Amino acid sequence: MTTTHLLYLHGFRSSPQSAKARQMAAYVALHHPGVTFWCPQLPPSPRAAMALVAQGIAHWPGAAMAVVGSSLGGFYASWVAHHKGCPSVMLNPAVHPARDLERHIGEQTSWHDPAQRFYFQPEYIGELRALDTSDQPPAAPEMAIIAKGDEVLDWREMAARYTHARRIVQEGGEHALANFSDHLPQVAQFLRLA
Repeated sequence: MTTTHLLYLHGFRSSPQSAKARQMAAYVALHHPGVTFWCPQLPPSPRAAMALVAQGIAHWPGAAMAVVGSSLGGFYASWVAHHKGCPSVMLNPAVHPARDLERHIGEQTSWHDPAQRFYFQPEYIGELRALDTSDQPPAAPEMAIIAKGDEVLDWREMAARYTHARRIVQEGGEHALANFSDHLPQVAQFLRLA
């Protein structure tokens, strides 16, 4: 079965304007023009974010869709993959966002437009806990691309969380995964993009 629908989920404070989201969109448009690609702007509330995603992919063919997520989007991607039974690729995924984002409660700015502000509410921590699928076996094939040089998240926690995944653990690198374009052919092949 080939993948005809691809969802990309950005990380905390990020947007569809992120380098990786744009690179993925451009790669799909160039090499897999028949694939439906969607990268929504996710609201700060995890519950609202997943409600938006669930609504957007409600009519997508579960057997022919896949999801890619970066950082917090990787955590969300695991939730989507669990519920849709679809393949997923996680890029430096957040493993314990309920723990790690507690210190970010309060006003935040968007990476790509610092004029855009949002408030990260205390109740979002509980919403993150409710979305955690780390105690569930993977519902479909997973790939995790992990940089040992990630300055935001601990690569060892990522590797331990995704033991069942096809893992690419690279020396050095950074949270933004600046060499993501090098991985795109492998990601497309893993997801069997149509």
